[in-house]
Amino acid sequence: MMRAREGELIKTGNQVIFDVKGLLHPPNRLIAFPRYIPSPEGTRRGEKGLYGKIYSFSERFQFLKQNMPDLIVHDPVFDETLCEVPVDTVVEHYDPVEKLRLLRTSKTLSDLERKVVHLTKELQEASGIPWSSIGISGSVLTGLTTVQSDVDPVVYGEENGRRAYEALESLLNDKAAGFKQYTRGELQALFDFRSKDTIMSFEDFARVEGRKAFQGMYEGTDYFIRFVKDWSQVTEQYGDVCYKNAGYAKITATIADDSEALFTPCTYKIENVTVEEGAKLEPIREIVSFRGRFCEQARNGEAVTAQGKVELVSDKRKDQEYYRVILGNKPADYMVLS
Repeated sequence: MMRAREGELIKTGNQVIFDVKGLLHPPNRLIAFPRYIPSPEGTRRGEKGLYGKIYSFSERFQFLKQNMPDLIVHDPVFDETLCEVPVDTVVEHYDPVEKLRLLRTSKTLSDLERKVVHLTKELQEASGIPWSSIGISGSVLTGLTTVQSDVDPVVYGEENGRRAYEALESLLNDKAAGFKQYTRGELQALFDFRSKDTIMSFEDFARVEGRKAFQGMYEGTDYFIRFVKDWSQVTEQYGDVCYKNAGYAKITATIADDSEALFTPCTYKIENVTVEEGAKLEPIREIVSFRGRFCEQARNGEAVTAQGKVELVSDKRKDQEYYRVILGNKPADYMVLS
């Protein structure tokens, strides 16, 4: 049985490349969305032709409806319309850790690949985490890079992730290191790109994005580091917890526990919750997201305003029910500091 997780990519027989979402998947299927698609107008060259990249969920679903409608399913556990790829249609599984190992031993590297090796080497030496916990995702993983491509490392494991993040904070303060925080102008460019898919003001965006150590510039190239738990740290199995759509709401709350905020998927335990708009449901105990852009969005004790889909969480293991707000399904979803 194939196991795949956040940060990994898969290719199906029609040469479409999907990025895997999360860590829980239904039997014999993988929750994944098309990312690189064969296209005669594409700007990325693969082994069997040109590729284009699709980014927003609306673009991805539009492609699926036109080309692979059988992959669009309503998942009964997540109560959500998702793209689920049958495992028996996968012809290639891209492994970030193995790809980085190959780059580190290669004699011929592109300029971008050289930056990948240098960045991960600085991070590994500063943090002391094992090489077996670091990989490279994104276009470098698939070989579909352009001159505008960025560097997308992934770190696996809870303790490894926390050590790596602490090291990043130190590296950003070390003028001799290659890591640099975004300038205000670079944050504006990032905002212009992301605002197509997540709507908020630039000032709200800059307040949280400017302090995140997992993104910035490395030797003049954008980097974004994703943190994912190891398989051994995932105790939930598909179906243990069921989620039911309970509407859409805007809330204010205080962050009570940000210990899971670094990882994708990320979770924020909340308290002092007030529903400002939408169904007056309670108790709302969490804000969660499967999108890396919402990681480290807020810290313990900070007041936040968030808007997103509300789900009823039914945990069979603990025989308990509560509500959560999930971010990232719509451009209207957001979380900002109040």
